[in-house]
Amino acid sequence: MLIDTHCHLDAPEFDADRLAVIERARRAGVRGIVIPAVMRANFTAVRDLAHATPGACYALGIHPLYVAASGDEDLDALDAALAASRDDPRLVAVGEIGLDFFVPAISTPAGRARQERFYARQLDLAQRHGLPVLLHVRRSQDMLLKHLRRRPPIGGIAHAFNGSFQQAEQFIAQGFALGMGGAMTFERARQIRRLATDLPAEALVLETDAPDIPPAWLGRGVDGQPCPARNEPAETARIAHVLAELRGQAPALLVAQCAANACRVLPRLARALGGMDTA
Repeated sequence: MLIDTHCHLDAPEFDADRLAVIERARRAGVRGIVIPAVMRANFTAVRDLAHATPGACYALGIHPLYVAASGDEDLDALDAALAASRDDPRLVAVGEIGLDFFVPAISTPAGRARQERFYARQLDLAQRHGLPVLLHVRRSQDMLLKHLRRRPPIGGIAHAFNGSFQQAEQFIAQGFALGMGGAMTFERARQIRRLATDLPAEALVLETDAPDIPPAWLGRGVDGQPCPARNEPAETARIAHVLAELRGQAPALLVAQCAANACRVLPRLARALGGMDTA
C-alpha cells in the first residue's frame, strides 16, 4: 500500500481541483495520506478534510514558519484540540512542528529562541497526549535531537530529511523514520540519495510534501534548474520507484516496507486505515 506520509492537501493550491487530485492519487495506488496542520487557523480544515477523504489522516501542530505569528494562546488551543480529538482514530501525530534555521527572517537569535520554545512545548504536548511527531528539519538536526534526548522517546517522522548519516542514525535511535520525497529524485541531490541507498530499509517512509518539493519530472527551468510546479500525492508512486531503483529493490517490496514503517512510527495510522494490508 502506498502511503504519502506528508501532504498539505488543505493548501490553497488545491482549492480549484482537490477532488480530482484525490482521485488521481487513488488511481496511482495511494491508499493513505497524512495531512499535517501548520497553524491554529487550519486545525479544523485538516481534521475535516481527513474525515472527508478515504484513507486520509491528520496531525495538529504549529509549523516553525508560523511561530512568529503565533502566541501562547495558540499552544493552549493546540492542547485543547488534541484533547478534543483524543478518541479520533484519524488523528495520528502532532505536527508539523520543528525548527527551521534556513529562512533568514526567523533564524536570528531571537527567532531561533522563539522557535525552540514552541518546539519544546509541542514535544511536551505530544508526550502528554501520547502521540508521535512530524518534524520539520531544515539545518536544525542537532538542536532537534538535543530536545528529543531530554525526553522519553517520542518517535515519529523526520520529514524531508537531509542531514548526515550520523544524524540520521541518531533520529532512528530516537524512534523516527525518515521521509523520502521529491528532493531524492534529483541526481544532483547526492547526500539525500546516499541516505536513501544506504540507510536500513526499516528507517524509510514515502512522502510528497505536496504541493511543495516537486520531483524532478514535473519540469525543469533554464539550464536544468527546477522550475516551480505543483506537486501532488499521486507522485508518491513514482517517488517509490525511484527509491526502489536506488536501493536495487523490487518496487512492491519497497512500498510494503515503507507502509509498514509508517504504521510502526505512527501507530494510529494502521487503525485509521481500517487494518488494511500494508502490502
